[in-house]
Amino acid sequence: MSSDLEISALAINVTIPEALRWTDTRRGEAYTLTTLNVRLLPDGHLAAKAYGRPVAGGRGAYVSFPVPTHPELAELIIDAAGRAGALWTAHRGPN
Repeated sequence: MSSDLEISALAINVTIPEALRWTDTRRGEAYTLTTLNVRLLPDGHLAAKAYGRPVAGGRGAYVSFPVPTHPELAELIIDAAGRAGALWTAHRGPN
């Protein structure tokens, strides 16, 4: 049965370290981006979105933004995917 399963994506959430966080704006409101959602797609590629809350605080929505092209963020995404893979491998245990 396992060969019949179709996996659309695997996802992990990663906290963005303080030094790499940034602010972006949507509809006139500033958001601080604090989390990455990294997905491993069926073709083996990684895709990522950044999520954050309004700078003004309150109970504003948790909104997604594109991840800017910065080497440090790319390295964070690759490291997080590698760490998640290692954790998954350890979780599986011996075959």
